[in-house]
Amino acid sequence: MVSMKKYTAIVLSVLIFCSSCLGVSADIQLKADGSGRIALEYRFSRMAETIGRLDGNERWNIIPAGRADFERTAARIPGMKIVSFSSRETGSDILNRVTLDFTNTEALLKFLDSSGGASFINNGNSAALNIILMEPVSSEINADLMELMQQVSEGYFVYISFNTDRDAALSITDGTGKIITAPQAVVVPNGRRTSFSIGTGELMKLSLGVGLQLEIRN
Repeated sequence: MVSMKKYTAIVLSVLIFCSSCLGVSADIQLKADGSGRIALEYRFSRMAETIGRLDGNERWNIIPAGRADFERTAARIPGMKIVSFSSRETGSDILNRVTLDFTNTEALLKFLDSSGGASFINNGNSAALNIILMEPVSSEINADLMELMQQVSEGYFVYISFNTDRDAALSITDGTGKIITAPQAVVVPNGRRTSFSIGTGELMKLSLGVGLQLEIRN
């Protein structure tokens, strides 16, 4: 059993729009024994590099994580390993794909918690995986910059799916973990495959933040 952790980060691991990662797809396969696989695909717009260099925004990463970054991360996490990595460029984007295997939920949480908030709680009859995708937006963030990021993000999406070997239900939370009515997103709430999808620009407009809670029936 993994205890609840305080949600402190802005986004989920490499799935962060503030690192100029504007479109992302994540598929998490979780087995009953806690092992599984996470497959990530993230799309970086070259236009975001200019935004990343705006005054007051220098602290944000400009280039998305590459293979070497994932290798360093996996090496620090017992039970995590890279299965594959690929990268290609289009006229406007850089598209990276990475697949990682994990042997237990502790490894998965350490990976997700590298820059985000995640917890796994087993209550006997059910278990819950909690992930914060974005904290409540700070009032210190420049409103004009946020509006520009929203405009650049048009046409990009965040898609996250979960595959389990037991029945599961997916709920949407705010940036503090409180369950809320789903925003403008596509949600498949029940079954062994559940998913969440939202435009990256729409995600940035959620001032209270957003997270996911996956309840798995034991």
